[in-house]
Amino acid sequence: MDNIYNYKIEDLEDYFLSIGEKKFKAKQIYDWLYVKRVRSFYDMTNIKKELQDKLSSQFSMEFIKIKTIQKSDLTNKYLFQLLDGNYIEAVLMRHDYGISVCVSSQVGCNMGCKFCESGRLKKVRNLETYEMVQEILLIESDIKERIDSVVIMGIGEPFDNYNNVMNFIRIINSPYGINIGARHITVSTCGLIPKIKDFMLENIQVNLAISLHAPNDFIRNSIMPVNKAYSLVELIEVLKEYISKTNRRVTIEYVMLNNVNDSIDNAMELAKLLRGMNVYVNLIPYNETSNLEFKKSSKDTVMKFYDALKKQGINVTIRKEFGGNIDAACGQLRAKEVIK
Repeated sequence: MDNIYNYKIEDLEDYFLSIGEKKFKAKQIYDWLYVKRVRSFYDMTNIKKELQDKLSSQFSMEFIKIKTIQKSDLTNKYLFQLLDGNYIEAVLMRHDYGISVCVSSQVGCNMGCKFCESGRLKKVRNLETYEMVQEILLIESDIKERIDSVVIMGIGEPFDNYNNVMNFIRIINSPYGINIGARHITVSTCGLIPKIKDFMLENIQVNLAISLHAPNDFIRNSIMPVNKAYSLVELIEVLKEYISKTNRRVTIEYVMLNNVNDSIDNAMELAKLLRGMNVYVNLIPYNETSNLEFKKSSKDTVMKFYDALKKQGINVTIRKEFGGNIDAACGQLRAKEVIK
Protein backbone atom coordinates (compact mmCIF):
# COMPACT_ATOMS: atom_id res chain seq x y z
CA MET A 1 0.00 0.00 0.00
CA ASP A 2 1.52 3.33 -1.06
CA ASN A 3 2.06 6.04 1.55
CA ILE A 4 -0.05 9.16 0.97
CA TYR A 5 2.95 11.38 1.81
CA ASN A 6 4.66 10.16 -1.38
CA TYR A 7 2.16 12.13 -3.45
CA LYS A 8 2.59 15.58 -4.93
CA ILE A 9 -0.66 17.53 -5.14
CA GLU A 10 -0.69 17.02 -8.93
CA ASP A 11 -0.43 13.25 -8.38
CA LEU A 12 -3.45 13.34 -6.07
CA GLU A 13 -5.39 15.44 -8.55
CA ASP A 14 -4.72 12.82 -11.22
CA TYR A 15 -5.76 10.07 -8.79
CA PHE A 16 -9.09 11.73 -7.97
CA LEU A 17 -9.86 12.34 -11.64
CA SER A 18 -9.06 8.68 -12.36
CA ILE A 19 -11.72 7.52 -9.86
CA GLY A 20 -14.34 9.96 -11.10
CA GLU A 21 -13.94 12.53 -8.32
CA LYS A 22 -13.30 16.27 -8.65
CA LYS A 23 -9.60 17.19 -8.55
CA PHE A 24 -10.16 19.90 -5.90
CA LYS A 25 -10.33 17.08 -3.37
CA ALA A 26 -6.54 16.89 -3.63
CA LYS A 27 -6.32 20.35 -2.04
CA GLN A 28 -8.71 19.25 0.69
CA ILE A 29 -6.51 16.23 1.44
CA TYR A 30 -3.35 18.36 1.41
CA ASP A 31 -4.97 20.77 3.87
CA TRP A 32 -5.69 17.91 6.27
CA LEU A 33 -2.20 16.42 5.86
CA TYR A 34 -0.03 19.51 5.95
CA VAL A 35 -2.04 22.28 7.62
CA LYS A 36 -4.28 20.47 10.10
CA ARG A 37 -1.78 17.56 10.35
CA VAL A 38 -4.29 14.76 10.97
CA ARG A 39 -3.10 11.14 10.95
CA SER A 40 -6.27 9.37 9.76
CA PHE A 41 -8.51 9.71 6.72
CA TYR A 42 -11.47 9.37 9.10
CA ASP A 43 -10.48 12.67 10.76
CA MET A 44 -10.97 14.48 7.43
CA THR A 45 -14.48 15.67 8.21
CA ASN A 46 -15.27 17.29 4.84
CA ILE A 47 -14.58 14.01 3.00
CA LYS A 48 -17.57 11.68 2.64
CA LYS A 49 -17.43 8.29 4.39
CA GLU A 50 -17.39 6.32 1.13
CA LEU A 51 -14.31 8.20 -0.04
CA GLN A 52 -12.64 7.91 3.38
CA ASP A 53 -13.06 4.13 3.10
CA LYS A 54 -11.61 4.12 -0.39
CA LEU A 55 -8.60 6.24 0.61
CA SER A 56 -7.96 4.09 3.69
CA SER A 57 -7.98 0.95 1.57
CA GLN A 58 -5.58 2.37 -1.04
CA PHE A 59 -3.17 4.60 0.91
CA SER A 60 -1.13 4.19 4.06
CA MET A 61 -0.66 7.04 6.56
CA GLU A 62 1.96 5.20 8.59
CA PHE A 63 4.71 7.34 10.09
CA ILE A 64 8.36 6.79 10.82
CA LYS A 65 9.24 7.28 14.52
CA ILE A 66 11.61 9.46 16.50
CA LYS A 67 13.90 7.03 18.31
CA THR A 68 16.31 9.47 20.01
CA ILE A 69 16.76 13.24 20.34
CA GLN A 70 20.04 14.81 21.44
CA LYS A 71 19.87 18.51 22.28
CA SER A 72 22.33 21.33 22.77
CA ASP A 73 21.74 25.09 22.92
CA LEU A 74 21.16 25.68 19.21
CA THR A 75 21.00 22.15 17.83
CA ASN A 76 18.71 19.11 17.99
CA LYS A 77 19.88 15.81 16.52
CA TYR A 78 17.09 13.36 15.63
CA LEU A 79 17.49 9.63 15.09
CA PHE A 80 14.49 8.21 13.23
CA GLN A 81 13.49 4.56 13.01
CA LEU A 82 11.90 3.70 9.68
CA LEU A 83 9.04 1.26 9.26
CA ASP A 84 11.48 -1.46 8.12
CA GLY A 85 13.69 -0.97 11.19
CA ASN A 86 16.43 1.05 9.47
CA TYR A 87 17.71 4.31 10.95
CA ILE A 88 18.29 7.79 9.54
CA GLU A 89 19.09 11.19 11.04
CA ALA A 90 18.21 14.85 10.77
CA VAL A 91 19.72 17.90 12.46
CA LEU A 92 17.86 21.05 13.48
CA MET A 93 19.90 24.25 13.77
CA ARG A 94 18.73 27.57 15.17
CA HIS A 95 20.16 30.59 13.37
CA ASP A 96 19.51 34.29 13.86
CA TYR A 97 17.56 34.14 10.59
CA GLY A 98 15.37 31.17 11.53
CA ILE A 99 15.30 27.40 11.99
CA SER A 100 16.94 25.13 9.44
CA VAL A 101 16.81 21.35 9.22
CA CYS A 102 19.33 19.10 7.49
CA VAL A 103 17.57 15.95 6.27
CA SER A 104 18.80 12.56 5.08
CA SER A 105 18.00 11.17 1.62
CA GLN A 106 19.29 7.58 1.87
CA VAL A 107 19.86 4.84 4.43
CA GLY A 108 23.66 4.85 4.35
CA CYS A 109 25.75 6.18 1.46
CA ASN A 110 27.84 4.64 -1.31
CA MET A 111 29.92 7.72 -2.12
CA GLY A 112 32.61 6.67 0.36
CA CYS A 113 34.02 10.11 1.23
CA LYS A 114 36.85 9.24 3.59
CA PHE A 115 36.13 11.94 6.18
CA CYS A 116 32.38 11.25 6.40
CA GLU A 117 30.79 9.11 9.10
CA SER A 118 27.82 8.31 6.84
CA GLY A 119 30.05 6.55 4.36
CA ARG A 120 31.23 4.03 6.95
CA LEU A 121 27.84 2.33 6.66
CA LYS A 122 27.15 1.52 3.03
CA LYS A 123 23.90 2.38 1.31
CA VAL A 124 21.07 0.05 2.26
CA ARG A 125 18.42 1.76 0.14
CA ASN A 126 17.04 5.08 -1.02
CA LEU A 127 14.57 6.88 1.18
CA GLU A 128 11.09 7.12 -0.22
CA THR A 129 9.59 10.60 -0.56
CA TYR A 130 7.25 10.09 2.40
CA GLU A 131 10.15 9.28 4.72
CA MET A 132 11.87 12.58 3.90
CA VAL A 133 8.60 14.52 4.22
CA GLN A 134 7.94 12.94 7.61
CA GLU A 135 11.37 14.01 8.89
CA ILE A 136 10.10 17.59 8.54
CA LEU A 137 6.60 16.93 9.92
CA LEU A 138 7.89 15.11 13.00
CA ILE A 139 10.48 17.77 13.82
CA GLU A 140 7.89 20.55 13.51
CA SER A 141 5.60 18.53 15.76
CA ASP A 142 8.39 18.09 18.30
CA ILE A 143 9.46 21.74 18.50
CA LYS A 144 5.95 23.21 17.97
CA GLU A 145 7.48 25.71 15.57
CA ARG A 146 7.68 26.18 11.83
CA ILE A 147 10.86 25.22 9.98
CA ASP A 148 12.15 28.08 7.83
CA SER A 149 14.67 26.32 5.61
CA VAL A 150 15.66 22.81 4.58
CA VAL A 151 19.04 21.46 3.50
CA ILE A 152 19.24 18.00 1.90
CA MET A 153 22.70 17.27 3.18
CA GLY A 154 22.27 14.54 5.80
CA ILE A 155 22.98 10.83 5.31
CA GLY A 156 23.17 9.89 1.63
CA GLU A 157 23.86 11.49 -1.76
CA PRO A 158 20.62 13.26 -2.78
CA PHE A 159 21.31 13.00 -6.51
CA ASP A 160 21.74 9.23 -6.13
CA ASN A 161 18.04 9.28 -5.17
CA TYR A 162 17.08 11.95 -7.65
CA ASN A 163 13.39 11.32 -8.35
CA ASN A 164 12.36 10.87 -4.73
CA VAL A 165 14.35 13.94 -3.70
CA MET A 166 12.74 16.08 -6.39
CA ASN A 167 9.28 14.86 -5.32
CA PHE A 168 10.17 15.74 -1.71
CA ILE A 169 11.27 19.22 -2.75
CA ARG A 170 8.03 19.84 -4.63
CA ILE A 171 5.89 18.66 -1.70
CA ILE A 172 7.62 20.81 0.91
CA ASN A 173 7.68 23.76 -1.54
CA SER A 174 3.99 23.49 -2.45
CA PRO A 175 1.87 26.36 -1.08
CA TYR A 176 -0.70 23.67 -0.22
CA GLY A 177 1.98 21.47 1.40
CA ILE A 178 4.61 22.51 3.95
CA ASN A 179 5.08 25.78 2.02
CA ILE A 180 8.82 26.29 2.38
CA GLY A 181 10.05 28.76 -0.24
CA ALA A 182 12.23 27.30 -3.00
CA ARG A 183 15.03 29.74 -2.16
CA HIS A 184 14.99 28.35 1.37
CA ILE A 185 15.67 24.81 0.12
CA THR A 186 19.20 23.63 -0.69
CA VAL A 187 20.22 20.32 -2.23
CA SER A 188 23.83 19.21 -1.86
CA THR A 189 25.75 16.83 -4.12
CA CYS A 190 29.31 15.55 -4.12
CA GLY A 191 29.31 16.01 -7.88
CA LEU A 192 27.15 13.57 -9.85
CA ILE A 193 27.47 15.43 -13.14
CA PRO A 194 24.59 13.80 -15.09
CA LYS A 195 22.17 14.69 -12.29
CA ILE A 196 23.47 18.27 -12.04
CA LYS A 197 22.61 18.54 -15.75
CA ASP A 198 19.11 17.20 -15.03
CA PHE A 199 18.73 19.59 -12.11
CA MET A 200 19.55 22.64 -14.21
CA LEU A 201 16.52 21.81 -16.39
CA GLU A 202 14.05 21.57 -13.48
CA ASN A 203 13.06 25.25 -13.64
CA ILE A 204 12.97 25.55 -9.86
CA GLN A 205 14.57 28.20 -7.66
CA VAL A 206 16.12 25.69 -5.26
CA ASN A 207 19.74 26.28 -4.22
CA LEU A 208 22.55 23.97 -5.31
CA ALA A 209 25.51 23.21 -3.04
CA ILE A 210 28.58 21.26 -4.12
CA SER A 211 30.62 19.25 -1.63
CA LEU A 212 33.99 20.13 -3.14
CA HIS A 213 36.42 19.81 -0.21
CA ALA A 214 39.57 19.93 -2.35
CA PRO A 215 41.24 22.37 -4.77
CA ASN A 216 42.82 19.75 -7.06
CA ASP A 217 42.27 16.22 -8.36
CA PHE A 218 45.12 14.72 -6.33
CA ILE A 219 43.60 15.67 -2.96
CA ARG A 220 40.01 15.09 -4.09
CA ASN A 221 40.85 11.61 -5.42
CA SER A 222 42.38 10.74 -2.05
CA ILE A 223 39.34 11.73 0.03
CA MET A 224 36.38 11.51 -2.40
CA PRO A 225 36.16 8.42 -4.66
CA VAL A 226 33.47 10.13 -6.79
CA ASN A 227 36.22 12.33 -8.24
CA LYS A 228 37.64 9.32 -10.08
CA ALA A 229 34.35 9.10 -12.00
CA TYR A 230 33.76 12.84 -12.41
CA SER A 231 36.96 14.90 -12.28
CA LEU A 232 37.28 18.40 -10.88
CA VAL A 233 37.73 19.89 -14.36
CA GLU A 234 34.49 18.24 -15.55
CA LEU A 235 32.68 19.34 -12.39
CA ILE A 236 33.76 22.98 -12.72
CA GLU A 237 32.71 22.99 -16.37
CA VAL A 238 29.22 21.72 -15.58
CA LEU A 239 28.90 24.25 -12.74
CA LYS A 240 29.73 27.06 -15.16
CA GLU A 241 27.03 25.70 -17.46
CA TYR A 242 24.58 25.49 -14.54
CA ILE A 243 25.29 29.08 -13.46
CA SER A 244 24.94 30.36 -17.03
CA LYS A 245 21.66 28.52 -17.63
CA THR A 246 19.96 29.19 -14.29
CA ASN A 247 21.56 32.52 -13.35
CA ARG A 248 21.81 31.14 -9.81
CA ARG A 249 24.73 31.23 -7.42
CA VAL A 250 26.25 27.92 -6.32
CA THR A 251 27.48 27.22 -2.79
CA ILE A 252 30.86 25.49 -2.56
CA GLU A 253 31.11 23.41 0.61
CA TYR A 254 34.68 22.97 1.85
CA VAL A 255 35.29 21.00 5.04
CA MET A 256 38.57 22.04 6.68
CA LEU A 257 40.77 18.99 7.32
CA ASN A 258 44.02 19.44 9.23
CA ASN A 259 47.08 19.03 6.97
CA VAL A 260 44.93 17.66 4.14
CA ASN A 261 43.32 20.57 2.29
CA ASP A 262 43.90 23.60 4.53
CA SER A 263 47.21 25.17 3.47
CA ILE A 264 47.59 28.66 2.00
CA ASP A 265 48.70 27.00 -1.25
CA ASN A 266 45.40 25.07 -1.22
CA ALA A 267 43.52 28.34 -0.72
CA MET A 268 45.31 29.91 -3.70
CA GLU A 269 44.52 26.85 -5.84
CA LEU A 270 40.88 27.03 -4.83
CA ALA A 271 40.71 30.73 -5.65
CA LYS A 272 42.20 30.09 -9.08
CA LEU A 273 39.72 27.26 -9.70
CA LEU A 274 36.67 29.38 -8.81
CA ARG A 275 37.70 32.82 -10.02
CA GLY A 276 35.04 34.56 -12.08
CA MET A 277 32.30 32.11 -11.11
CA ASN A 278 29.08 33.13 -9.33
CA VAL A 279 29.81 31.04 -6.23
CA TYR A 280 30.48 31.48 -2.59
CA VAL A 281 32.64 29.22 -0.48
CA ASN A 282 31.37 27.90 2.84
CA LEU A 283 34.30 26.81 5.01
CA ILE A 284 33.11 24.08 7.37
CA PRO A 285 34.85 23.28 10.67
CA TYR A 286 35.20 19.49 10.72
CA ASN A 287 33.15 17.50 13.23
CA GLU A 288 35.71 14.98 14.46
CA THR A 289 34.55 11.43 15.14
CA SER A 290 36.35 8.69 17.04
CA ASN A 291 36.12 6.35 14.06
CA LEU A 292 37.95 8.39 11.43
CA GLU A 293 41.56 9.58 11.37
CA PHE A 294 40.89 13.14 10.17
CA LYS A 295 41.28 16.13 12.50
CA LYS A 296 39.76 19.58 12.32
CA SER A 297 41.88 22.50 11.20
CA SER A 298 42.80 24.99 13.92
CA LYS A 299 40.83 28.24 14.13
CA ASP A 300 43.98 30.12 13.14
CA THR A 301 44.42 27.94 10.03
CA VAL A 302 40.78 28.43 9.06
CA MET A 303 41.09 32.20 9.43
CA LYS A 304 44.26 32.32 7.33
CA PHE A 305 42.56 30.22 4.63
CA TYR A 306 39.54 32.55 4.79
CA ASP A 307 41.73 35.66 4.51
CA ALA A 308 43.63 34.21 1.55
CA LEU A 309 40.38 33.56 -0.34
CA LYS A 310 39.05 37.02 0.54
CA LYS A 311 42.20 38.68 -0.79
CA GLN A 312 41.71 36.78 -4.06
CA GLY A 313 38.21 38.21 -4.40
CA ILE A 314 36.34 35.01 -3.51
CA ASN A 315 33.05 35.30 -1.58
CA VAL A 316 33.60 33.16 1.50
CA THR A 317 31.97 32.48 4.85
CA ILE A 318 32.86 30.26 7.79
CA ARG A 319 30.01 28.03 8.92
CA LYS A 320 29.12 28.45 12.55
CA GLU A 321 29.88 25.28 14.50
CA PHE A 322 26.80 23.35 15.58
CA GLY A 323 26.48 20.29 17.75
CA GLY A 324 30.09 19.78 18.72
CA ASN A 325 28.93 18.47 22.09
CA ILE A 326 26.41 16.05 20.54
CA ASP A 327 26.76 13.48 17.75
CA ALA A 328 26.12 16.07 15.05
CA ALA A 329 28.41 14.75 12.33
CA CYS A 330 26.26 13.08 9.66
CA GLY A 331 25.82 9.43 10.53
CA GLN A 332 27.26 9.46 14.05
CA LEU A 333 24.03 8.76 15.88
CA ARG A 334 22.93 6.15 13.36
CA ALA A 335 26.33 4.45 13.50
CA LYS A 336 26.06 4.17 17.28
CA GLU A 337 22.65 2.53 16.96
CA VAL A 338 23.57 0.19 14.09
CA ILE A 339 27.00 -0.87 15.40
CA LYS A 340 25.92 -1.61 18.97
